[in-house]
Amino acid sequence: MSTPETDQPTDRPAGLPAIDATGIDYALTEHGPVSSLAEAAAARGVEPSHLVKTLVVRRGEGDYVFVLVPGERAIAWPKLRALLGVNRLSMPSAEEARAATGYPRGSITPFGSTTAWPVIADLTLRGQTVSIGAGAPGAAVTVDADALIAVLGADVADVTEPEPARG
Repeated sequence: MSTPETDQPTDRPAGLPAIDATGIDYALTEHGPVSSLAEAAAARGVEPSHLVKTLVVRRGEGDYVFVLVPGERAIAWPKLRALLGVNRLSMPSAEEARAATGYPRGSITPFGSTTAWPVIADLTLRGQTVSIGAGAPGAAVTVDADALIAVLGADVADVTEPEPARG
């Protein structure tokens, strides 16, 4: 849908203006609801390991960081605590994450967040083409991970481990 005055989409994902402002090259993918990492990766045309989950982590009261985690991996809490020099970290509730970022869980992205929280990107993202959320359910951009890291000013560190097997 577009408006006649601008011929621009009126229902663009909320993060796109911030993504556009970086000048990064990307391909937008929009898809319907998905119920798993594998479905999301297939809908976006990438391997599950190239799908980036943006997780909000609470360091303290009103203090958060974004952690970019490749699909099929999870935060390694001892590594992240050591990197940040803290003894305790936690995941905020969905409501708290929305208040901190402006995005509902499932569509959180560092792009266009209401606060520009620090970003930590897992080391395994380097040299990949990845898909990261664009600020709306079912919307993502496929980008060069090194360019993504650069435009976000992300710190790159070994902060993840393989997802535990689910049985």
